[in-house]
Amino acid sequence: MNQVCFPSTPELTGTDSELKRAEILAYFHASFDRYEQLFEVLNCDEAYYIKPIALRHPLIFYFGHTATFFINKLLLAGLIDQRLNPRFESMFAVGVDEMSWDDLNEARYDWPSVEEVRAYRQQVRVTVSRLIGSLPLSLPITWDHPWWIIMMGIEHELIHLETSSVLIRQHQLKYVSPHAAWEPCRSAGVAPQNELIEIPAATFRLGRERGNGRYGWDNEFGTHLAETADFKASRYLVSNQEFLAFVEAGGYADDSLWAEEGLNWKNFAKAEHPSFWIRNNTSPDSPHWRLRLMLEEIPMPWNWPVETNYHEAKAFCQWKARVSAAPVRLPSEDEWQALCAFAGASHCPANLQLEHYASSCPVDRFAQGAFFDVIGNVWQWTETPIYPFDGFEVHPIYDDFTTPTFDARHNLFKGGSWVSCGNEALPFSRYAFRRHFFQHAGFRYVYAEAPVTLSSSHYETDRLVSEYTEFHYGDEYFGVANFPRALAQLAIQAMGDKPALKALDLGCATGRATFELARHFKRVTGIDFSARFIGQGVRLAEQGNVRYTLVDEGELVSYKERTLTELGLDPMAQRVEFFQGDACNLKPIFTGYDLVFAANLIDRLYSPEKLLQSIHERINSGGLLLIASPYTWLQEHTQRDKWVGGFKKDGESFTTLDGLKSLLEANFRLLSGPLSVPFVIRETKRKFQHTLSEVSLWERRDPLVHD
Repeated sequence: MNQVCFPSTPELTGTDSELKRAEILAYFHASFDRYEQLFEVLNCDEAYYIKPIALRHPLIFYFGHTATFFINKLLLAGLIDQRLNPRFESMFAVGVDEMSWDDLNEARYDWPSVEEVRAYRQQVRVTVSRLIGSLPLSLPITWDHPWWIIMMGIEHELIHLETSSVLIRQHQLKYVSPHAAWEPCRSAGVAPQNELIEIPAATFRLGRERGNGRYGWDNEFGTHLAETADFKASRYLVSNQEFLAFVEAGGYADDSLWAEEGLNWKNFAKAEHPSFWIRNNTSPDSPHWRLRLMLEEIPMPWNWPVETNYHEAKAFCQWKARVSAAPVRLPSEDEWQALCAFAGASHCPANLQLEHYASSCPVDRFAQGAFFDVIGNVWQWTETPIYPFDGFEVHPIYDDFTTPTFDARHNLFKGGSWVSCGNEALPFSRYAFRRHFFQHAGFRYVYAEAPVTLSSSHYETDRLVSEYTEFHYGDEYFGVANFPRALAQLAIQAMGDKPALKALDLGCATGRATFELARHFKRVTGIDFSARFIGQGVRLAEQGNVRYTLVDEGELVSYKERTLTELGLDPMAQRVEFFQGDACNLKPIFTGYDLVFAANLIDRLYSPEKLLQSIHERINSGGLLLIASPYTWLQEHTQRDKWVGGFKKDGESFTTLDGLKSLLEANFRLLSGPLSVPFVIRETKRKFQHTLSEVSLWERRDPLVHD
C-alpha cells in the first residue's frame, strides 16, 4: 500500500489566520509537488509531444496549463499585476475540455521544450508562494474573498492531476516507466457475486450554501430538493468479471442495446470491449485478457471494477434488464446521494485521495455500510446530465467552469476515484464529462421502477428572448422601476372594486405582467405571437425558474437565473396560462375579460385598427383596457397606411392618442391618462435603451347605455 497521505482540502474557517496561511501554503506545495511527480513517469521528452489520444492535446500542454491557470486567474482578480510569460499564458490557457469524438481538431502548436515549461512552473511556484506568504488574510474565506482565487488554482491543479493520469494511462507503454510514488494495487482474485440492497424512499436537500467552510465549484452551490422512491442498488461496483458476461454475450455487437449517441460512438471507435482491456488471443475462441494500468499491463484482475464510459455502462444495463426481465439502469444523481446517505459512506475508509494505491482495487476491499465503494475506487456514472441547482451563479473569475457543460451532453459521475483529491473527494462535488469520455470511471446499477427525472440545464441563448427576459424579470437599471410590474400595478389600482375574475395580457412577451396581474385576478391569460417568448413564461409557471444568457461585450456573456420565489410570484403560477396567438385575429374563446392589458403592442401589429375596433367584444361591461406604447411606428412592422397616428392629417399633427380616441370612443371612455412610464432595456453591459411609453386606461361602456 502507498502510505503517502495527500492532505484534505482545508477548512476555510477558523480564528487563527497565520495558522490557516501555513496550512494553505502546505496544501499548495503538496498539490504542485504531486502534479510534477506525476509527469516524472514519462521517460523521455518525446512522451510530452506525442498525443496519447487524438482528441486531446499532448501532455506538454497539461504540464504547463495548471501553472498558467494560476497566473491568469490571479491577474484577472487583481492579486498580481504582471505576467511571467505572456506566450505561455496564452498557449497553455485554453483547449482543455475533451473534443467531441466526431469533431477532431488537427491544429498544430509550436510547443516549448520540457525544460522551459519546468522552469516556468518554478517561477509560478515562487510567485504563488510569495503571494500566500504576504497577502492579507481574514477568515472565513468565502466565495468573494481574494483567497478563494488561490484555492481555485490549487483545486484546479488537483482536477488535472486526475485527468492527466488518465491521459498517461492512454499513452503508449514505451513512453512511461514504473515509479515508486505511483505503485498500483497488487491484489487480485475472483469477483464476489453481486447482489441487491434495498434503499428506502427519501426526501432531502442538495446544494451548498456559500461560506459553509470549504472551497467549491459554482455548480455545487444553490438548492435542489430531491425526492427518491424506494429502489435497489448493487452492493458492489460492476466488476471486470461481471462485465465479461456482457462482452461474451455479444453486447458490443448488438446494436439494439445502444442508444443512438452510444451506437455512433461505438461504430466510430470500433469498440469491442472496454478501452483498458487488452485482448491477447491464444485462440480465436479463448481470449486471454490483460488490463492496462497507468504504467503497466497486468493479468486481468477480475475482482476490480470495470472502467467504461457512459455509453458502455448504459448498454450493459440495457442488456442486464433484458436478460433479467427487471428494470435495470444507472442511478440518478439523487439516487446516488440517497444511497450514499443510507450507507453512511462519507465517514468510511475508501480507496480515495491517493491514500492506498495508484490504481483501483478489489470491489470488496472497502466496506461502507451495507455497500462497498459508494465513495472511491472509481467514479460512478449516473443517468443525470449536469444541470444548475436553483440559485446557481457563475464565479466571475472562472465563468466558464460549468456553464459549457449545461448542454444535456455531459453526465454527472459521483464518488471519486483512487486519485481524486481535494474537492473531488467530497461527496457533494459535482463533476460531469461527455458521455464518450474515459476517466477512472465505472458504475453500479439500480433496480428502479420509477423513471429518471431529468432537470433542465437549458440557458436561453436567443439574444432577443434573453433581452426581454431580463427586461421582464431581471435587474432594474438607472433607478427605473420594472416596467411590466409598474404597468400591472397601474391597472390593478384602476380596477378599484370592479370584478377581477379574468384578465388578458395581450402581447405578453415573456410574461412578467401576466404573473403580476395574477396578484389581483383569479385567472390571467397571456397571449403572444412568438412561441419563443411565451416559452419563458411557460417554463416559469411549470418549473418556477428561468435561465438565460446576456451579452456583455462581443462574444462575452453573463449567465442569469430568476425564480418566481425571489420575485414573490410563486402563488401566481396556478393562476396563469399562456397561448400563442395573433392579437389581430384572436380565437372566439378569448372573451369575457375584466381587463385587457396591451403593453408596447399596438405599434408592432400588422393591423392595429382591426384590434382596436373589435377589442370591446372581449371585455365585460365596465371592464378596463390598458394600452401602453412608445408609438414607434415602423413600416417593417406596420404598413404606413395602417398606422393609427404619428402623421399629418388635414395638415395637422395627428398623434396616436388622437387615433386611439377616434377608434375607441364608440365603445370606451378614457378613464385616465395619458401618462408617460419609462422603461430600460439592456442590450449589452454598457448599452441600454431608455424609452417612454404612453399609458392610457379606457373603460368599456355599457352597450345598452348611450351618451
